[in-house]
Amino acid sequence: MVRFKHRYLLCELVSDDPRCRLSLDDRVLSSLVRDTIARVHGTFGAAACSIGFAVRYLNAYTGIVLLRCRKEFYQLVWSALPFITYLENKGHRYPCFFNTLHVGGTIRTCQKFLIQYNRRQLLILLQNCTDEGEREAIQKSVTRSCLLEEEEESGEEAAEAME
Repeated sequence: MVRFKHRYLLCELVSDDPRCRLSLDDRVLSSLVRDTIARVHGTFGAAACSIGFAVRYLNAYTGIVLLRCRKEFYQLVWSALPFITYLENKGHRYPCFFNTLHVGGTIRTCQKFLIQYNRRQLLILLQNCTDEGEREAIQKSVTRSCLLEEEEESGEEAAEAME
């Protein structure tokens, strides 16, 4: 048996219209990416990327999308993403674009990158705060995320010590 290797593309859907993200659906997004690959790379690209392609994670509130594709053809998917200029769902057309944040070999590496990315985004928000109430709310969320990570690490160390 041969194991099929995959690549995971961690992307962010950027749109000015908040309704765009809320109308996200994994089937709509999957068909949109497949259609764009077929338009950009033709029949070969559509056939090569259709095997093993899936939307593995979709967060409609943050616009984060995790796409899985075969290792040999991830560059076809990656190169087709800038050609997505709108999201069409339920008769509405929303202008948007994809920002590729990370390409990884496992879901775990993409999750680790996403944690670091979100932490950087929170720190940028913290620097751009205008009043003290916003600043305190963001500081609480940052310290909570740091405390959870430290608890997970200490939990892993305790589990290793018990073995």
